[in-house]
Amino acid sequence: MKGIELSKEFFYKYGKPTFSALGEIYDELCFGLVGSGSECFGYDDALSQDHDFGLGFCVFVPDELTSKQVFELERTYCSLPREWAGYRRNIVCPVGGNRQGVIKISDFLTQKIGFDSADLSLEQWFYVPEYSLAETINGELFEDNLGLMSEIRKKLVYYPDDVRIKKLAGNLLLVNQSGQYNYPRCAKRGETGAAQLAVGECVKSIMQTIFLLNKRYMPYYKWSFRAMRELPILSHLSKDLEYLLSSPNDEQSVKIKVDKIEKICDDIARELIEQNLSDETGNDLERHAYAVNDNVKDHVIRTKNVLWAI
Repeated sequence: MKGIELSKEFFYKYGKPTFSALGEIYDELCFGLVGSGSECFGYDDALSQDHDFGLGFCVFVPDELTSKQVFELERTYCSLPREWAGYRRNIVCPVGGNRQGVIKISDFLTQKIGFDSADLSLEQWFYVPEYSLAETINGELFEDNLGLMSEIRKKLVYYPDDVRIKKLAGNLLLVNQSGQYNYPRCAKRGETGAAQLAVGECVKSIMQTIFLLNKRYMPYYKWSFRAMRELPILSHLSKDLEYLLSSPNDEQSVKIKVDKIEKICDDIARELIEQNLSDETGNDLERHAYAVNDNVKDHVIRTKNVLWAI
């Protein structure tokens, strides 16, 4: 059973009846499964169950609740069955920092995005790791009685346009530097290790570019290929990117890899034009990077170095 399905069934069978018996406080709570872990993305499998996997769900509470009320909610959560359907309930720590159990909304936000509110300034958006934003809006809310978490998820669902464009410009420039320029030069010098490092940088920036073009957050690296294959735009490039990472750097392979990088850049350049983000011709992503950067509306952000957002 998928983790999120297990969590949802456990909540409706035991969680909801138990917490609703507390009375009016139930109307201030939000229940779901959100945050870290493959199960929150729906990527879990049998291998995932060897760590941090089990029964449980999140109980998000507003900051206005007193310590006494929060303590009572924690006791209620701990009273839930320890085993069900062949799974054991995850142990939660009474001093916080849990993936599941009772979590103050401001604590959840601080842990994920570094701020206790979802009302971020334009510059604050640049300080938040992309994978953390993905973990803030993933999973599912089973019941959100006050609607606070739902509103937060709407505010953080994706970058403001200027943030997206600035990040896109920076990644395009890195693809050019690492893939179109440095990789073949390192390979020609026989620096196969450096060449592969350049490929790694290139692939990472290409993937971030593709997620930005799709207006989707790129999750933690070990799930990035899985998530990329689900995207509607340029997901077909995943096989080429895997080849770039897994192939050697002998003379014949270098020729193939250089050709693949150029073809990938062709596809990216066409998509930039399709989205009216660049009016440059050809696949020189350095030129496209500066053209994209010109679309940033905020003067302060636009005039910062193209790589400032990376």
